[in-house]
Amino acid sequence: MPRKEYQQALSDLREDVLYMSEFVADQLRLGLDALERQDESVAAEVADGDHDVNQLYLDIEDDCINLIARQQPVATDLRFIAASFKIITDLERIGDLAVNLAQYATDADRSVVPEVDVQQIGFETLSMLEDAMAAYADEDPDACYDVAERDDDLDTRCASAGSTVVKDLVQRDPFDEESDAAGAHLQDVSRLLLTIRDLERVGDHAVNIAARTLYMIENDSELLY
Repeated sequence: MPRKEYQQALSDLREDVLYMSEFVADQLRLGLDALERQDESVAAEVADGDHDVNQLYLDIEDDCINLIARQQPVATDLRFIAASFKIITDLERIGDLAVNLAQYATDADRSVVPEVDVQQIGFETLSMLEDAMAAYADEDPDACYDVAERDDDLDTRCASAGSTVVKDLVQRDPFDEESDAAGAHLQDVSRLLLTIRDLERVGDHAVNIAARTLYMIENDSELLY
């Protein structure tokens, strides 16, 4: 492959990764919307979009493999291709978590623990994802560190939310409800805890993206471990 075509292939790879990130961010946004509105049609839209996420992943994976196998890139280019491949893996997993949110939306009761603001947590994870991808697009190492630092606050929020849910469950009087109603409440609590867990994982994947981006830019593995 001539040098000019090779450079264009690298540019196309970056654009494809950014396109996939935008699609996945939209999936996450829709998943949060479905959860907020308990809207089955929006939840179905997220589920349908998961096929497109998976196909994007496979297509970009193939591009990464071909670039490495045929061009044998070195140093900076190799780090860029390897980082891009790892980043699309995190994006694909965020897509799966968005589908989880959509599935919870069809059954969950938003009011089960009203003190827990799932949407606020969700919007923070979405912001972290978008900022991590902006760092990748702009090759901004400072933004990578910023995303990683924000994860501590997210973890604290998720831990606090989980504690609030468990405390609410423990303080409920089991004799106040019929067994069927109590069982339904337990299911709602379980889904809420899973929702909090999945949003925390989105944040972890955003940090992974930032870490791979920092390694790509500066050959710095500080955030990888």
